Amino acid sequence: MKPVYYSLISLTVFLSLRFPLTTHAQTVTPPAYPRMAGYLGVLHPIITFNEHGSETNFNTYYVVGFPIGLNLWKTKQIGFSVEVVPLIRAENGTSRVTNVLFHPGILVNLGHDFTLASRLAFETSGRYGFTPVLNKIVKRGPTISYFVAVPIPVRFGNDRPTSLTAAFQFGIVF
Repeated sequence: MKPVYYSLISLTVFLSLRFPLTTHAQTVTPPAYPRMAGYLGVLHPIITFNEHGSETNFNTYYVVGFPIGLNLWKTKQIGFSVEVVPLIRAENGTSRVTNVLFHPGILVNLGHDFTLASRLAFETSGRYGFTPVLNKIVKRGPTISYFVAVPIPVRFGNDRPTSLTAAFQFGIVF
């Protein structure tokens, strides 16, 4: 045989091993429930309102939180979540952990990658309350997904006026 035939045979064998002619239908298996997912994020409170007026982050101080949590989805529609959020405050050239938030709640799948989390709030600062959070998965990956969220914390107690804060959060789910 001529060398050209050997080359064609080799190429044909290589391609048939590399790209088989038979095709298999891809089957997407739905996730099994209950299922668990962890997440990490960064939280930026933007503005806080109370009876004395409003106070903005980034003005005379900077507060940032780092939510760490586990979601246990009982079904596709409903789940339970527990979150711990250490909050760091930087002001006058120093920074410190000023508060740790324990944040359990119920998750409701709203469809189209939106989730509503209705959370209770217990802070080491002595404040308590609740936090509705609207969450959106913005990019899905095979092992991790990226999300953005808008939490609206409402807090009471510790001899301070009731407050409502608008915040922005982003992070990863794995």
